[in-house]
Amino acid sequence: MNVAIVGASGAVGQELLKVLADVDFPVSSLRLFGSQRSAGKKCSFKGKEIEIELLSHESDFSGVDFAFVSAGASTSKEYAGVITRHGTVMIDNSSAFRMEADVPLVVPEVNGMDAFDAPRGIIANPNCTTIQMVVALAPIQRLAPIRSVHVATYQAASGAGASAMKELMEQYKAISKEEEPVVEKFFYQLASNLIPQVDVFTDNGYTKEEMKMFNETRKIMHSDQIAVSATCVRVPVMRAHSEVIWVETERPLSVEEVRKAFEEAPGVVLKDNPEEKDYPMPLFLSGEDPVYIGRLRKDLANPNAITFWCVSDQIRKGAALNAVQIALFMIANR
Repeated sequence: MNVAIVGASGAVGQELLKVLADVDFPVSSLRLFGSQRSAGKKCSFKGKEIEIELLSHESDFSGVDFAFVSAGASTSKEYAGVITRHGTVMIDNSSAFRMEADVPLVVPEVNGMDAFDAPRGIIANPNCTTIQMVVALAPIQRLAPIRSVHVATYQAASGAGASAMKELMEQYKAISKEEEPVVEKFFYQLASNLIPQVDVFTDNGYTKEEMKMFNETRKIMHSDQIAVSATCVRVPVMRAHSEVIWVETERPLSVEEVRKAFEEAPGVVLKDNPEEKDYPMPLFLSGEDPVYIGRLRKDLANPNAITFWCVSDQIRKGAALNAVQIALFMIANR
């Protein structure tokens, strides 16, 4: 496959390079694109140095099979026509096209075949918090239709990009020196703090991040009946998001049958031995590919509900890995 990465110098772009190498993606040629700021810089891929090209309206993507785009929604919208006009499949990591009816929103473990219904040549990668949640919800949905989902997220600094990770580290350094921390990437100081706001608020009191989880889940799982209520929180963790999820189904499910479903589900690793204090934690799962699930138990407030905890690296599965898995799914099933 001839491959391009747009936004190659960013956190997700750099992770895309790692993932392509890690999964041994069948790359015949690789081209990298970026803004004026990053054009001319070089990135390493499998021992070779590749120069970043300037993305412009004259950029020629002819012959490129897959373009992984991670340069922000405005760039995706502006250059989608440039990228796809010669038949390139654009797998977009931004929010630009996720809820458009003629653009599939794909998580391969859940709705991989939707990728083949892309009349504009664009496939959208869901929001990171949604991806890890639907990977966990899909095995439950196969047991019994899901009525509602309540979720609280604990989102790492990396969800706001490489500069946000750097800011968190610098804040801790400043605190250790009894200096005033610099706050630029977040609404408040993140070090030693929790911020119960990710993205801006909408008219209904939920943030855009929370509404993404509502809308994207229903689209991916092909169900307007699933109600999703989310509270998204930024936490002083460097990398990997965590979520606690309450799932109500049409019939009561036993812990045993849900456990079996998780054990057999693609992309899921059950790490659930509470008596041994064995459960998923972001400190130990950064850089890993699966969605890890633990603390599985019946919900004491609802006989038809199951509760569990899940952790996944949102730069890997929540962005770069899922995008590459979409392409691999299409190659395997074409």
